[in-house]
Amino acid sequence: MSLRHAVLGLLAESPASGYDLMKLFNATLSNVWPATQSQVYGELTKLTTAGLVEVAAHGPRGRKEYAITEDGLAELRRWLTEVEPSGPQRHDGLLRVFFLGIVTPLEAQTFLLHQAERAARARAAYKHIEETAHWDEEMISVYGRIALEYGLRMSATQEEWARWAADEVTSAKARKASELATAQHEEGRQHEGE
Repeated sequence: MSLRHAVLGLLAESPASGYDLMKLFNATLSNVWPATQSQVYGELTKLTTAGLVEVAAHGPRGRKEYAITEDGLAELRRWLTEVEPSGPQRHDGLLRVFFLGIVTPLEAQTFLLHQAERAARARAAYKHIEETAHWDEEMISVYGRIALEYGLRMSATQEEWARWAADEVTSAKARKASELATAQHEEGRQHEGE
């Protein structure tokens, strides 16, 4: 997902000023695609220049209300139906899991339990949103609730996996693999010293 398409999607719901758009962005999309105020305002300028949004109204103190154009709606539809989602290609936490045999089983277990706690905190935050958000019949609420369910389910799965993995790294098989890696490392250092 790009910031460009996030802004187009919000404007497809209804016209909004930059300020109102930023408030809506923070209330709905910031958990899946965070952006700063300067990024959102910069994207509005780019979208206006590209003809994908237009200034629909002017208000006091230079306030502008933006609306999506037909070209903008066509671009949003194209992105939704034709562009394959990229998804996360890199995951720093999982990369570390591959090398946990380098540290002690206790350090590996601590790392994984920390990951479980992070997932539990994320789930609690999603649960809070679920309980406190005003869910109405508008597009952003209906589909936002569907996206929120993804966060709830994924964080529950991540927590469950991390707790399972924390138990696994203390298993006899994991300890043996760590001991083997340490022995091979020590053997390599001895050969370097010769």
